[in-house]
Amino acid sequence: MSDELFEYAPAPESRSVVRIEDSYGLFIDGEFVSAKQTFPTIDPATEEVLAEVSEAGAEEVDLAVDAARTAFERVWGPMPGRERAKYLYRIARIIQERSRELAVLESIDNGKPIRETRDFDLPQVAAHFFHYAGWADKLEHAGYGTTPIGVAGQIIPWNFPLLMLAWKIAPALACGNTVVLKPAETTPLTALAFAEICRQADLPPGVVNIVTGGPETGRLLVEHPGVDKIAFTGSTEVGRRIARAVAGTGKRLGLELGGKGANIVFDDAPLDQAVEGVVNSIFFNQGQVCCAGSRLLVQESVAEELLTRLKERMATLRVGDPLDKNTDVGAINSAVQLATIGELVASGEAEGAERWSLECELPERGFWFAPTIFTGVAQSHRVAREEIFGPVLSVLTFRTPAEAVEKANNTPYGLSAGVWTEKGSRILSMAQKLRAGVVWANTFNQFDPASPFGGYKESGFGREGGRHGLEAYLAR
Repeated sequence: MSDELFEYAPAPESRSVVRIEDSYGLFIDGEFVSAKQTFPTIDPATEEVLAEVSEAGAEEVDLAVDAARTAFERVWGPMPGRERAKYLYRIARIIQERSRELAVLESIDNGKPIRETRDFDLPQVAAHFFHYAGWADKLEHAGYGTTPIGVAGQIIPWNFPLLMLAWKIAPALACGNTVVLKPAETTPLTALAFAEICRQADLPPGVVNIVTGGPETGRLLVEHPGVDKIAFTGSTEVGRRIARAVAGTGKRLGLELGGKGANIVFDDAPLDQAVEGVVNSIFFNQGQVCCAGSRLLVQESVAEELLTRLKERMATLRVGDPLDKNTDVGAINSAVQLATIGELVASGEAEGAERWSLECELPERGFWFAPTIFTGVAQSHRVAREEIFGPVLSVLTFRTPAEAVEKANNTPYGLSAGVWTEKGSRILSMAQKLRAGVVWANTFNQFDPASPFGGYKESGFGREGGRHGLEAYLAR
């Protein structure tokens, strides 16, 4: 439908700025080392195998943890914060210098549009390293002590591979810890590019170690006795398993898990602005965002008008090649995730909700799903309760602020919410009543490295970002 409204000339970003090797090793103690097993990483837009990547087993995880322990005790832990800051600043500047390359690589390996990696992901990545570089010599002012924990085991997801790496590594290093990081098996390439940046910045060997692999590699890292802290971002189900594995071991734990964010639109809200916020909240990164506004709660008196405007706006969305600068919605990250989205959408139709999907021509190869809205949704429907993690919006209505709060909080998750109204007093009242770690007012998906992020209930515990993000990596 979008092609009928607008004629776009293709505007692909060049892949020539990125060199993808045929195979990649693990990054341990400042060197790339191979493992016995490998696995492919795939371009989700074309299903092309990009590279073979080493899969870390018990031996390699042992080596990585040992390297991190040695670096912590001999080099990084004793190093003055002012000196650690120099390395973090250097890393941040190199990321800025290589931002175009990294943005293209992220889009190829993840499937998200180049506009998002270029304009959001990479600026945020550099900003987080700059921010925590500034904290490295000021820890005594943060209020959490100045003693690092030791070796941090970090496991990150595939939806924001490089940004989640920055969220984890930057504060850990600023506090004097060393790191063993496992990226998601479907998106390892930018983490391995970051390993090259560590060498380019002359970061001491062993301070950052990157072990690629699947769930078994993650389990080995979580259960390793030489790890002092586990930081995990991912699904609630996996988070539960990690919590059980860590319980009683004395390891520190931080979990940033799933969400089912509510966007609450009142009848006095500026509807065009609200529509833009709704589109950004659920179709940004194909809806593969833990804090996505996947539930739209709209006051009954404006529900019909809002939905009409929303569908008109969705008709302009362009789905396709992630490297095309005109693309708004890229590829789903994997066949497994596409199947999950499809199964939950089918359940919504079976339970009686009304589906409306954008009419658009999807590429023949790759993993694609058209932006979709469900109306006539009941609180009991799976599409209103379960995290879909895709470009699918469930719409519910309310009559009073009290009903909106009740419906918004009627979820096992508690990560994010948005409130759209012209009344400042109502915003403050709603923010106090909503059980969400982040509440946005007349906007959505606004992030800053100085602002903490995290959730309640099954969305996990602990905060990342800002001064609060230091607490996870300091021993009082």
